[in-house]
Amino acid sequence: MSCVGLLGGTFNPPHNGHVLLAETAKWHFDIDPLRVHVSSNPPHKRVDVDVETRLKLARLAFPNDTVVRDDNPYSIDTVTGFGDDAIFLVGADQFAKFLTWREPDEILAHVRLGVATRPGYPHDNLDAVLAQLRRPERVEFFDMEPVPISSSDVRRRVAEGDAIGELVPPAVAVEIDRLGLYRPRAGVS
Repeated sequence: MSCVGLLGGTFNPPHNGHVLLAETAKWHFDIDPLRVHVSSNPPHKRVDVDVETRLKLARLAFPNDTVVRDDNPYSIDTVTGFGDDAIFLVGADQFAKFLTWREPDEILAHVRLGVATRPGYPHDNLDAVLAQLRRPERVEFFDMEPVPISSSDVRRRVAEGDAIGELVPPAVAVEIDRLGLYRPRAGVS
């Protein structure tokens, strides 16, 4: 029996790690549909690329999924209303900081959490978070192949004039180039 999956982020830009996390989770949890939520104005980071452009990039990265603009500043607002069987997907690094999120126990009252781990990730960090949650049974870990990519790495490589074809889906690479994203601005050092 399939369930709704939620994947949120700034996707500045979306990269192959995001795509692999989504594909691995869809198979592991039998997710259908997957909803990709592109944060319009995340409270925890500054984003120079407008949300409409990031939506376009995310739709290219996740062509078979529903990609939506998320104007909610906090995850607790995003996850409400999908049913308590829905799964909110995060990486292990994000889960290690889960207790700093707004209302982490309330998030688990609304959705289950699917946490992508990779071989060699220190589970002590994750166990410490689980021990402090009211409903740790609402968290399920799943393994995925390690993908040492971050959006900041992609932006840096574009700014330095390096190729990014192996870091992002091909359509995303083409659109980044076409729009001239992440390149240094003239007169700015």
